[in-house]
Amino acid sequence: MGNNELATRVGQTMFAADRASRETMGMELLSCTAGRAVMRMTVRELHLNGHQICHGGFIFALADSTFAFACNSHNQATVAAGCSIEFLKPGQLGDVLTCEGVEQMLQGRHGIYDMKVSNQRGEIVAMFRGKSAAIQGKVIEEV
Repeated sequence: MGNNELATRVGQTMFAADRASRETMGMELLSCTAGRAVMRMTVRELHLNGHQICHGGFIFALADSTFAFACNSHNQATVAAGCSIEFLKPGQLGDVLTCEGVEQMLQGRHGIYDMKVSNQRGEIVAMFRGKSAAIQGKVIEEV
């Protein structure tokens, strides 16, 4: 099985079990390949804060979920060791936010991943950087 095929299977398996991203947040996993992931979420009324813009926590959750899929794509169980986010533009009701996550480096147990959250107009809403740490185990059994 090739790296991208394995990553796709890992992504599908994780997403099927990820009720928070799927059901609570309304996210979609668009792709998961080796070291990369793309997710999407439409800003709904339940995502709005007191300023009637998308709550930063929901944007963070989209980026964090994308990070999880990208860093687990190699089928090594991996968790976040740290992250930061910069909010650059507010998300509005009805915006379709897409997060693209890309592995920047993977060395030993640690990796660095960058997420870019943009709206349907291609405007960057937030940038997120995560540091991953590999733990024991695989996400799925390889055949």
